[in-house]
Amino acid sequence: MAQRSRTSRDAETNPGENSTDSDSKQDSAKDSKPKPESIKINPKVFNGDSQIEVDGVHVDLRNRYLAAFLAWLVPGAGHFYQGRHTKGTLFVISILSIWMLGFALGGFHVVYASWYPGDKRWHYFLQAGVGSAALPALVQGNRMRLATDSRGRTRSDYEPLWNGFMAPPHRPVVESEADEVAAWYARRGSGYEMGTWYTMIAGLLNFLVVYDAFGGPLAVPISGRKKRESDSSETATNEGDASPEFANGV
Repeated sequence: MAQRSRTSRDAETNPGENSTDSDSKQDSAKDSKPKPESIKINPKVFNGDSQIEVDGVHVDLRNRYLAAFLAWLVPGAGHFYQGRHTKGTLFVISILSIWMLGFALGGFHVVYASWYPGDKRWHYFLQAGVGSAALPALVQGNRMRLATDSRGRTRSDYEPLWNGFMAPPHRPVVESEADEVAAWYARRGSGYEMGTWYTMIAGLLNFLVVYDAFGGPLAVPISGRKKRESDSSETATNEGDASPEFANGV
């Protein structure tokens, strides 16, 4: 009994030492906890390797340049070539849907290639981002160029291909001829402008698709799937290493 009372008395007289010991135990317990892994950028993405792994997913980019060309030619084709079928399906449906919607809103006249005074169609440089869907405009524009004289007048014997599909309007406009662009605006109203913007946006979006086919997915993991898998494995290991007394709450 005397020894027990002496021990309790010592504990009462030295509370600072006991609190220091408990703090050190808590600090050591905190240090023993696994720390979350820092986000690391995959160096293979920047080294030009075709075999990369991002967020625990293996991706084979194959020939980057061919994939980028196919992605420009047909939206999503480069991703199908790389075996990334989900993304390829998403891109081909979404981008071509926007393109066709804009093309229809503009009365199928908003996409054409022309660089004549009074009709410098700079919009086509962005519309051409969808690749093969805009290539007929280049063929029609070249035929128009060959049928234009030195004064900038389109010859009367000029006939566009494919019933005028993606053909530029006759230029320049003179008093004896009707202004085709003005007629297109009159028939479609604001739909002509909206259709022009929709086709431009589709082309811009496909430029991003081309970049994704060339460079691969985002280099920084963002889904957290790999981290969750490592955390679950560590938890299972800790539970397996726990003593039976701890498991029973003793």
